[in-house]
Amino acid sequence: MIGVEEALPEGRLAEQLASGKPLRVKLGIDPSTPDIHLGHVVVLTKLAQFQRAGHTVILIIGDFTARIGDPSGRDTTRPALAPEEIEANAKTYQEQAFKVLDRSAAEVRFNSEWLDLPAQKLFELLGRVTVARLLEREDFTKRMRADQPISSLELLYPLLQGYDSVAIESDVELGGTDQKFNLLFARDIQRSHGVSEQSIITMPILPGIDGKQKMSKSLGNYVGVTDPPEDMFGKLMRIPDAALGTYYELLLGEADPEGDPMGAKRALGRRIVERFHDAEAAAAAEERFDTVHVARQVPEDIPEISLREADGVPREGADGEAHMPALIAGAFEISTSEARRLIAQGGVKLDGESLAPERLDVPVRELSGRVLQVGKRRFARLIAP
Repeated sequence: MIGVEEALPEGRLAEQLASGKPLRVKLGIDPSTPDIHLGHVVVLTKLAQFQRAGHTVILIIGDFTARIGDPSGRDTTRPALAPEEIEANAKTYQEQAFKVLDRSAAEVRFNSEWLDLPAQKLFELLGRVTVARLLEREDFTKRMRADQPISSLELLYPLLQGYDSVAIESDVELGGTDQKFNLLFARDIQRSHGVSEQSIITMPILPGIDGKQKMSKSLGNYVGVTDPPEDMFGKLMRIPDAALGTYYELLLGEADPEGDPMGAKRALGRRIVERFHDAEAAAAAEERFDTVHVARQVPEDIPEISLREADGVPREGADGEAHMPALIAGAFEISTSEARRLIAQGGVKLDGESLAPERLDVPVRELSGRVLQVGKRRFARLIAP
């Protein structure tokens, strides 16, 4: 099966499919951040394949387990999320997941429905497993060897996630390779409840656009499914040649392209932008890329920023000086500290000339009518106050 690392136990999925019975196929996502990226899309795409084959897919929003945080791949305890953060993230997760899944043919469940247990039920669940079994997971073993703390709540996480499979009577569960312990552990929980055990499918982890580390928003190496078309295309053009085969396999379900890597990246960029936007947006994004990165020209359709209303510009207007970190932060929706870093690194230009790192304050008269560029892809024209 293309894009699959393992299907366990061996032969079990084939037996389930051969039975002709529609399967209940589960994917659990904890809404720990506001957005999903192409790394999440890998598993969602596989779930959509089951959906198109006539199986019942269940998207579990882990609003309860998000209060604990999945310890998979972590060497520290995750910070707790506020309930309002979880609720907001859960809403955007669903909106974005249904860019891949058919909303009308999906079952969406929140695991707070069954995990907000009374004490007696929780004690009963805890009594079904041993601490030794929980400590078998590699993440915990590494942390114990390094004398790093493991909270009691983290030990509870795989137990609760496993109970999800009992509650929704899962036949198959999907996840990345980093979820293997949790997925297999769910079989233990099902067995202890006398429920038929699910088969599991693990998928490779999509590397970020650096081609090295796991795609992650915190690492800045991600492509978000709600990114603007030009950002999405531009990021995909930065993928190292060596990672192209993985992207094609996991996102397009196709073999490693041969021949011109640049042409393959362009094709990937067009298809991904078209998937999450449309064909017109994909063509425009490629054209913009060529304008900015090939011809080194300023795009025609850049936004205009009125210096009369811009952050960092004194109310006396043309007679004052604009504080560039504040102006950049407001214009491009970044923090002032990020704006300062970009200036210091030479990543801010006025009409194509780098802004000197020491020039944090610039007379407003010198800015009027000029094109402000931040990084390689963001532009704005500054209009007189």
